Amino acid sequence: MSDTPARRGRPGYDQGQVLDVAVQVFIEHGYDATSVSSLAERLGLSKSALYHHYASKEQLLEVALEEALGGLEGVLRSAGSSTDGAGARLERVLRGAVAVLVDKLPYVTLLLRVRGNSEVERAALERRRRFDRDVTALVRVAQEEGTVRADVDAGLATRLLFGMVNSIVEWYRPTGAEGAAELADDVLRVALDGLRAAR
Repeated sequence: MSDTPARRGRPGYDQGQVLDVAVQVFIEHGYDATSVSSLAERLGLSKSALYHHYASKEQLLEVALEEALGGLEGVLRSAGSSTDGAGARLERVLRGAVAVLVDKLPYVTLLLRVRGNSEVERAALERRRRFDRDVTALVRVAQEEGTVRADVDAGLATRLLFGMVNSIVEWYRPTGAEGAAELADDVLRVALDGLRAAR
């Protein structure tokens, strides 16, 4: 749900509920192909009632992308404030990213489908690139400290790790047998065991 303060609107939807439905419609039809009219129709609202919650379709997208990006950036900040070694911090980032993905599954799905066709999308893509650069820097430090193998390029390792994490949006179902913690354990087992330096 959005951290934006809730404004009760007509008839019976709050901002978080409107956002949840909008994200689903953006995923189903694509952001560019979704009109304000189609969003209002899905919600059973008039366009003016929808505008009571959000000023524009772009604002809906911006708030939705913040749900995903804010969570991922928070994971990185939390790991960065730790005094653990880089290998342990990398593990924490991966575990946290899986938790964000499971908790914010539709929002992360939308983020991964952004193509940069608007200013809001381009800003989101730049934040994703910055996140990737920061993780790559962390992988590099883990290589230097000897906890992650150094014979794999740090940038490639980051792309492979997050390629695996991001693929979860395609098949994970919250009603399945595994919760976020178990899923993170499995991801770490598969991802990091191949990168860990031989001892």
